[in-house]
Amino acid sequence: MGESTKTTSIFAERTWLSPDSVQLYLRDYPGASGEARLPVVCLHGLTRNSKDFEEIASTIAATGRRVIVPDVRGRGRSGMSPDPMRYLPAAYARDLIGMLAALGVARAVFLGTSMGGVITMLAAARRNRMVAAAILNDIGPEASPEGLARIAGYAGRPATVSSWDEAAAYVRSINEAAFPNWDDAAWSSFARRTFREDADGGLALDYDPAIRVPILAGKLKAPKFLAWHLFLRLARRRPTLVLRGELSDILSRPIAARMQKAVPAIELVEVGGVGHAPMLDEPDAQASILSFLERAP
Repeated sequence: MGESTKTTSIFAERTWLSPDSVQLYLRDYPGASGEARLPVVCLHGLTRNSKDFEEIASTIAATGRRVIVPDVRGRGRSGMSPDPMRYLPAAYARDLIGMLAALGVARAVFLGTSMGGVITMLAAARRNRMVAAAILNDIGPEASPEGLARIAGYAGRPATVSSWDEAAAYVRSINEAAFPNWDDAAWSSFARRTFREDADGGLALDYDPAIRVPILAGKLKAPKFLAWHLFLRLARRRPTLVLRGELSDILSRPIAARMQKAVPAIELVEVGGVGHAPMLDEPDAQASILSFLERAP
């Protein structure tokens, strides 16, 4: 696979060196014994990492499917890009295709949260057979301007915190509208998925701040016609489940309705009481995912 493999009690940790020498990290959850099914590849959002899938990955693996959860370059335990202009979905899709080839995975079900859904659409356009089915978590071919402005307001900006309590207060300050029912324990857990301890014992956001460079250059947003083309190519050719957070400011109800009108066969499920993006530990999200996977290849 690459430079190293380390096994924990739950998943194996693997690394792979990209063609431009970025060491990429993934969690590899073995499926429980039973009927062999296609693996599931989980892809996180813009400022997120593989830790977001801890619960749903274990839940899916318990049904018998292998689950592969990478950290996109510049996030989590993957290395930083030598060129910040490669912090773009097209580069992430290339990384992913190479990583899966190194793993010997020719075909899988993809679960993409936010930016991870965009990567899924690009991967399907480049390797049609590789994506057997898709779950898009709170993302589509369009995004509401209000939500994009909110994310651009904090993505890549420094967050100065000196304790885990301050880290929890920070993530709450920018996400509380999306998760109005979370308690202090939930915010504490979210903070530990968002920050990491640095070499000096302090806390830092668990991603490269340079991901902001393409955002400021206006390179992150694809033309609308191209985004719709990618979505239609994905959803018309394979089973597709779309999850929408009830309070989402990214995937609005009108956008979701247009998606279903364009492809009536997609399954559209609204996850109650949360915004962008569902963490997939919500009971209705998990039930929808597991039901979809029971019928997927």
